[in-house]
This record gives sequence, C-alpha cells and structure tokens, in this order.
Amino acid sequence: MNATILALTGYIFWVMLLLLALATYRSVFSQMQKRKSLVFKADGSDVGDIGQRLTRAHLNCVECFPFIGGILLLALATDSSTITNGLAFVLLGARVLQSLVHIVSISNIAISVRFVFFLVQFAICGYWIVKLLEKFM
Repeated sequence: MNATILALTGYIFWVMLLLLALATYRSVFSQMQKRKSLVFKADGSDVGDIGQRLTRAHLNCVECFPFIGGILLLALATDSSTITNGLAFVLLGARVLQSLVHIVSISNIAISVRFVFFLVQFAICGYWIVKLLEKFM
C-alpha cells in the first residue's frame, strides 16, 4: 500500500473514530442527564461544551472530505499517487491535529492553531491540484 492509500484510509478511520466518540459521548450524556429523548441538535449545542466541540470537529472533517478525499481519490484513480505520496501523511497529521485542538479548546490561541493546521491541508491540496493539472495538460 502506498502513502496515499494509507492517508485516505486514515482520514476515513479518523472520521469514523470521531463519530463513535460523539455517539458514545451523547449516549453517556443522555444517561447522566436522564434525558427522555435521544434527539440531539445537529450543531451539538445541547450536549455541553465538549459535546459541541466533538460535534464540530467531526463535521469539520466531513466538510473537508470533498476536497481532501477527492484529491486523494483522483490521484489514485489516475495512477498519480506519486504526486500525493510525499505529503499524504503530513496532510493526515494536520487533519488529526486540527481536530484534536478543536476538541480540547476554543480559546483564541487554539482557534489560531487550528487555522494553521487547516492552512497546511489547504496548501498541500492546492499544490497537489497544480501538480495534477500539470500532469494532464
């Protein structure tokens, strides 16, 4: 398996892990709060601070998947993973770190750090797009 495949698999696994953490948190929260309804707001605003941050971290991964996962899939589909392999783990690491910072804190410094991790991902994807376009033009 190459780095692109592993990074894509890692990204999908990370989204699933965040979803499992969120579902577990909501279940425990419901039991502790003795909630009668298992209905939750989509933004997580009804499950406390950590629940809301978990919700947003998960949704942020899902929101970014079209451009991150899309580029990784495009590279694999066009036999161009040599373009993405070199930075695939850097991108995955930045994604995971962004999520972890999102979960841990919403302080101004944490938001700035999160944005840096997002910019790393965005820049890598932009670089890959240019390289893919150069290959096929």
